[in-house]
Formats: sequence, structure tokens, C-alpha cells
Amino acid sequence: MNDFVLSCCSTVDLSKEHLDSRRIPYVCFHYSLDDVSYADDLGVSMSFDTFYKKLAAGAEPKTSQVNLSEYMTYFTQFLEQGKDILHVTLSSGISGSYNSAMSAARVAREQYPERKIYVVDSLGASSGYGLLMDKLADLRDAGMGIDELHDWAEANKLKMHHWFFSTDLSFYVKGGRISKAAGMFGSLLNICPLLNMDNLGHLIPRSKIRGKKKVIGEIVERMVECADGGLAYADKCYISHSDCYDDAKAVADLVEAKFPHLVGNVLINYVGTTIGSHTGPGTVALFFWGKERTE
Repeated sequence: MNDFVLSCCSTVDLSKEHLDSRRIPYVCFHYSLDDVSYADDLGVSMSFDTFYKKLAAGAEPKTSQVNLSEYMTYFTQFLEQGKDILHVTLSSGISGSYNSAMSAARVAREQYPERKIYVVDSLGASSGYGLLMDKLADLRDAGMGIDELHDWAEANKLKMHHWFFSTDLSFYVKGGRISKAAGMFGSLLNICPLLNMDNLGHLIPRSKIRGKKKVIGEIVERMVECADGGLAYADKCYISHSDCYDDAKAVADLVEAKFPHLVGNVLINYVGTTIGSHTGPGTVALFFWGKERTE
């Protein structure tokens, strides 16, 4: 039995059952809808279907990250069991949770000097962050110790690719990521922005694609271009979506047709409540291993 805990935040956008089966505990972000607060607990307290229906009906979401005190409580439960900790956070490019976790780890090391506490900035989000955690669990289960696993995570996290598109620009306008004018014209012209995550963990617009069918084809072509081994890619692939399963399934079907050596079928997850509060409905994200992200 490993003498350390591999852990993450709820923003990995995997199911509770998935994380439980991989022995990956998690700490929850928070969100509110019309000033009513909830834990981002992987759809347990509010189903994703209900959450997105509330957004579509006009509910105003707000999110909050895990703070230092919450991290201290979370870490302490493992430290008191005599466990070391390798905790991986949501990208510092979109959240301050990494800084809070680092601050908590510094305090915890003073209280438990005999324990190892590592914090890794995933520079990722949603099920791409989740796919990184799944790989780390594979390596842990194969016998890799905490020091080597920490070094592997730091050396390889930028090889996790994140590509996103959205067919609904309203929440991008609300969040100030695009102007009202650009959102209006984009909607009129049926523009679907294609974005990815850069090497600093920021979400960067890359292309403006006209039409859903075209952007679905384009996001798969980005995988052809960037995946480890190209069409010979032989690893897992995850997709997450914000209440647009049919679009996610269309991407998954294309990926499975183009990449015959995938490890298992493409796993489709919901975009969780924290990230979904910012994307709104209509976002599809594709995640896979590839060449290192350099820009």
C-alpha cells in the first residue's frame, strides 16, 4: 500500500465514482446561484442537468475557490493518518487555488515536519486536469513513489492538451471575455470560437470557425496535428461538455474513427459547476496527450 495520498480539486470534472475507483480524494470548490451557495461536489448535491437548466433560465452564478483554511483542514486529515500528500491544483492561470494550496502546505510542513507535502500546478482544467490525474493514478498503482511521481507530473503536465469550442457566446459576453458587439455579430454569423490552454495555463482564443459542423471537424483536426504519435495515438482521450451531449458525442465519434489505437473509448464527462459557471451551456472540450505546449 502506498504511504501517500494523491489528491486534486473538484474542478477535474470527473465523476465521484471515477475518482473513488482510482483512490483520488478531492477538495471542493464552491458556487452560488442567485445567492444560494453550494459545494462543487461533482453533481452530488445538484445534478448537472438541473444546474444547466437553472443557468438557461437566467440564474446568476458565482464561484469561489478553496481558501487556505479549507486546504489546511483538508490536508490535516491525511497528515494525521501519517500520510504524505501529492496535491494537484486547477491551473494558476485561471484560479488562485494553487497559491492557497501552497500557503497551506507551508503551514502544514511546520506542523508536520516529518511529512512530505507536494503541491503541483496542473496548468490545466476540467477533464484535461482529470486526465492528468488519471495518468498519475496509473503510475502510482504501478509502484511509483511520491518523489518520482511529483517529478513526473512537473515534467509532463504541459503535454496534456486542452481544446475547447462554444456554440453559445452569451456567457463569454457576461464574463467579459468578448465584447457585446463581438458576441452579437458572432451569434448572427454562427461563429464558434476555438480556444486552447497555453503553457501558462491561460485559455487563449485560436480561431473563429463558422458553423457547428465545421468547428467539430476542426477540433478533431487539432488532435491529429498535436497528439502524441498523430493518428497512431495510443492513450486515453477525454471530452467534457456543458449540457450539449450530442455535440460532445459527435466529436467522440470522429476521434474514435480517426484514432484506432485509443486506450478504451473516449470518456465523455460534464463540465462541472465551477467551470460551467463561466462557460455557460454549449461548450465542448477535448483532451489528449501530445507534444509539449510551448505557447
